[in-house]
Amino acid sequence: AQASEMIAEATVVMEFGGSAEDLARTCHAHPTLTEAVKEAALAVDKRAIHM
Repeated sequence: AQASEMIAEATVVMEFGGSAEDLARTCHAHPTLTEAVKEAALAVDKRAIHM
């Protein structure tokens, strides 16, 4: 179930033509696995917080 949540989040952003920046600006609960998606999006611009 946890992997499907992470995949769904990325799929929605892709479906609407969103960018890594859009994904990074989305609110993510802490601590959750989907927070890793936000970290990955931030890492695109070398702005990751926890990596």
